[in-house]
Amino acid sequence: MGHGWQGVALKLMRGKDFTFTVRSNERVSDHLHRLGFTDGGMLAAAGVHPTMWVRLWFEHAGRPHQRGYTLVDPDPGTGTFTVEFLLHDGPASDWARGARPGDTIEATLQGTNFAAPDPLPSRLLVVGDPASRPAINSLLEAMPSTPATIWFESSDPAEAQGTPRDGAPGREVVHVPRRDGGAHLVETVRAQLPRQMDPEAYIWIACDTVTTRNLAAFARKDLGVPKERVHALGYWRP
Repeated sequence: MGHGWQGVALKLMRGKDFTFTVRSNERVSDHLHRLGFTDGGMLAAAGVHPTMWVRLWFEHAGRPHQRGYTLVDPDPGTGTFTVEFLLHDGPASDWARGARPGDTIEATLQGTNFAAPDPLPSRLLVVGDPASRPAINSLLEAMPSTPATIWFESSDPAEAQGTPRDGAPGREVVHVPRRDGGAHLVETVRAQLPRQMDPEAYIWIACDTVTTRNLAAFARKDLGVPKERVHALGYWRP
């Protein structure tokens, strides 16, 4: 399958292509499906960093379609990792439901370049949802001693189970029901973020694109948080 104009653009931005092979599949719940992969040499070539993600390619109505997924437990030694798929209607979920060991999928590594702050922050202030849960856990595991507050938006509180996965002390999860297309999450976080921000704190936001944009603007413009202390990336579009 060719990657169309998107693939050309990613190549121009130095994207690197790999082929992954399914090694395991597991239905975790009605809404969550987990696939294990071998990496086609990607981790040995590129290394691993917190919240690392790749673009997987699917076919949709005869055209290439790509979506980004966070790597769960990437292991360069074995060249393996896991991906969690939130199931809904669409080509990515359809492919994940039917994938079996031995199936392959094309992937592009481009755009993932997050590095943990140095020195480590005094506190993490994290905003996310089920789509970014693997990235949240990766972020927290990269800073195991850093206290954190996590505002986690979901339609079902059960979707937040395992966040934070490591269960470290000093970490609070605030469960926020998804309402009004994310507006309720924006209101909740705006009300609870401290007006006098610790200059050594770090804000990490990854939810739907509109919500992410609104909260990032609030942190930078209203609270005056320097841009190097805020990481914001929209993970999906409503």
